[in-house]
Amino acid sequence: MKDENTTRRRWPDLSPLTLAALLIAVTIALPVISVFSNVLVGGTSDTWAHLAATVLPDFLRNTVILCVGVGLGVSSIGIVCAWLTTMLDFPGRRFFEWALVLPLAMPAYVMAYAYTDFLQFVGPVQSGLRELFGWGARDYWFPDVRTVGGAVAMFMFVLYPYVYLLARTAFLERAAGMLEAGRSLGLGPWRCFAQVSLPLARPAIVAGTSLALMETLADYGTVAYFGVQTFTTGIYRAWFSLGDRTAAAQLSALLLGFVVLVLVLEFSSRGRARFNNTSRQQGAPMRIRLSTPLGLLAVVACFVPLLLGFLLPAGLLLNMALVDGDAQFGPRFVGLARNSFVLAAVTAVLAVGLALVLAYAARLARTRLPHAFNRVVGLGYAVPGSVIAVGVLIPVTRLDNAIAAAWLEVFGVNPGLLLTGGIAALVYAYLTRFLAIALHTVESSLGKVTPSMDDASRILWHGKFSTLRRVHVPILRGSLLTAALLVFVDVMKELPATLVMRPFNFDTLATQAHTLAADERLAEASTAALAIVAVGLVPMIVLSRQIVKQRRRAPTPLDVAPATSPGAAV
Repeated sequence: MKDENTTRRRWPDLSPLTLAALLIAVTIALPVISVFSNVLVGGTSDTWAHLAATVLPDFLRNTVILCVGVGLGVSSIGIVCAWLTTMLDFPGRRFFEWALVLPLAMPAYVMAYAYTDFLQFVGPVQSGLRELFGWGARDYWFPDVRTVGGAVAMFMFVLYPYVYLLARTAFLERAAGMLEAGRSLGLGPWRCFAQVSLPLARPAIVAGTSLALMETLADYGTVAYFGVQTFTTGIYRAWFSLGDRTAAAQLSALLLGFVVLVLVLEFSSRGRARFNNTSRQQGAPMRIRLSTPLGLLAVVACFVPLLLGFLLPAGLLLNMALVDGDAQFGPRFVGLARNSFVLAAVTAVLAVGLALVLAYAARLARTRLPHAFNRVVGLGYAVPGSVIAVGVLIPVTRLDNAIAAAWLEVFGVNPGLLLTGGIAALVYAYLTRFLAIALHTVESSLGKVTPSMDDASRILWHGKFSTLRRVHVPILRGSLLTAALLVFVDVMKELPATLVMRPFNFDTLATQAHTLAADERLAEASTAALAIVAVGLVPMIVLSRQIVKQRRRAPTPLDVAPATSPGAAV
């Protein structure tokens, strides 16, 4: 009897909810597992040997340049804008607090299309220069945007809000008490920033930079349009142009290795350092009111990233769409929009439902097992869409072939590819990529619901699922909607997975914009690109303004006297 009890205690009590969470986690992790398994089983192909001897060095070099350039760019812009809007008071600060987030609504490949048309030889910039100075075609030099440096600039101005949001949150949470302590020790504003605020915000800055780097590694549209050879372009070429599944999986594994390296560097960079805020003073910081000249400099510093990252490309797209938009704007465009909305809506609903199951299972579990499942699911967002597409196609294609063979044997009719030939596999890829977003949002909100509500529900004889339906879901309604909006926007923007896995004769706004831009039909591509931006714009405005409103609930600080010198101003 004792041995039986001991054996039972060794195994965790797996409830149906925990088993459901396990099934979801394994299903979501399957694409990454299939990529590595195919590498180990497939061996080395001739295509892989050819790629390794010819273009693999370019893949490595361009990837390193992109990571270094984007990392330095987004961290610099994000830290400066976060510090200005948090610690200083200048005209337009409240507007920039939320407006600096808007570039997240602009996909990098969409901005690449806009700037290419703006800066090309026949574009308005070079045409204006030639007309103004009377230059000929060979009388001047103008930098080419379709280079590695141009790609770095696109990613830098689109992705800096990741660092801005996290760094600003860190400054707000830690600034009040720590800065007062620094000033009491005789530290000036510059030294307080360099020796107190910046070190304390380091985990947030590194986390935001890591998110930006993962988005850079996952991009396909920008680097493909600029002709920059990276792992994502190599995966697409190996799969479609060369038809070699093994080479595509091996390139995917290398790209995934880059992602893992970024995560490891982020974790190891902290070492044994801890960044806890031990101050009891939790309030908004005392903002320094800038003099008029310095205030104008702060406005320019915040306005330039917003201009280059959102206002200018959005204006260029709007102008192109109105003047020379897509000639197939009628029924064709409606069909593209319908496809995009259906995919995004289905994925958003499924993602929120699955995230709710995972988060609720972790809340009720007595073991750490469901929490481990959630961490596995959270890794999906760090995996590029091209890698997920390859990882999904490998097992789904095998399952499709097995189903077709069994169907043919039983009914004598070949049904074809039931999963791969439809949108089911594409939605599966989206869920693998973006379920982590919904899960993080739901987990954060569910953690704020006190356990006493669960106890009160049990007293009223409500079970687990009745408590979820009658207590938690009404409380989480706003967070569930937020999670659905975030997933919806990301699916609308997703390009590499859609290009690889979409059914035949099935296009979306993202694939339409990419196809037209690849054919140098930038004016026609502007209509679909502008629609993608418009869809992502509304949630970004709503979410950013909500963040600002929550922060303004803190006690209002007393303004300091206007600064009269650069040393006292910053």
